Amino acid sequence: MTSQTQPVSTPTDDATGGTDQPTASGKRVVVAAPRGYCAGVDRAVITVERALETYGAPIYVRKQIVHNKHVVENLEQRGAIFVDELSVVPEGATVVFSAHGVSPAVRDEAKERQLHTVDATCPLVTKVHHEAKRFAREDLDILLIGHAGHEEVEGTTGEAPDNVTLVQSPADVADVEVRDPSKVAWLSQTTLSVDETMQTVSKLREKFPELINPPSDDICYATSNRQAAIKQIAGHSDLVIVVGSANSSNSVRLVEVALEAGAKAAYRVDNAGEIADEWLDGVESVGVTSGASVPDDLVTGVLEHLQSKGFPAATEERLTEESLVFALPPELRRDLRKGALND
Repeated sequence: MTSQTQPVSTPTDDATGGTDQPTASGKRVVVAAPRGYCAGVDRAVITVERALETYGAPIYVRKQIVHNKHVVENLEQRGAIFVDELSVVPEGATVVFSAHGVSPAVRDEAKERQLHTVDATCPLVTKVHHEAKRFAREDLDILLIGHAGHEEVEGTTGEAPDNVTLVQSPADVADVEVRDPSKVAWLSQTTLSVDETMQTVSKLREKFPELINPPSDDICYATSNRQAAIKQIAGHSDLVIVVGSANSSNSVRLVEVALEAGAKAAYRVDNAGEIADEWLDGVESVGVTSGASVPDDLVTGVLEHLQSKGFPAATEERLTEESLVFALPPELRRDLRKGALND
């Protein structure tokens, strides 16, 4: 990974904007990169958009397609209906499964109710599901590091309910019990704090020395990159602003990571309208980033708001480039092809 600093273009940039040095006033704004949409979120949002175009409104979506209220509101305006349970979806209707994944029980319910399903589960979450099933076939106890009630945790647990024990933090490790200490593996929710997850794994390994690792890191590349990127700028920021919704696990983690990395203060906002004037009192340097389910126009709004408060145009400090792209769900690709042939 490389660190690069470059100007961020906003509608209010002028000839003096876009420098990585403080202005004459001493104020400075740095926006972290990577930030915002990851490949899984981009795929999920496009899936709902294409489903609306292909099948027509309404399209039902089980849970929020991604954890961002602005994205959800925009899709609602276009004809998506978000539901908590399939029981309220009319039989035969089209339903999209969110990026966070679902359990086999949900899939079975959809089949029983003859729903046309489009699975927008992030492929990285699907990978964790496959790992859970493999460990269960090997009759291992699975210690799943994650947050109770999160859709991703519920979906992964549903793949092997008799084998999974949830571990929410290092403090929980002392109470973990397994059938055979020599047959234990760990998995994790993909949107956790990298550092805290590794602390939990270290504690688990102290208790279970033969603990088996997943075949590859479960925390997604985008979560890791966004946490590393904010660490890069937090140490020289009086204030860090993280754009993201309250129910976005990875956005909440970014606030924690920024504070741990040396930011004097850090807050999460859904948009620029939630920035309190008092946060900016006495602040010279501001770092800005966003969670993996946040459209970049919300970040632009924050940067413009800071400029309206006397801060300079932002510069971007880039940790690494991201080029991963996921194909749309196969069932949607099939129906898109059918539509093209019928045109």
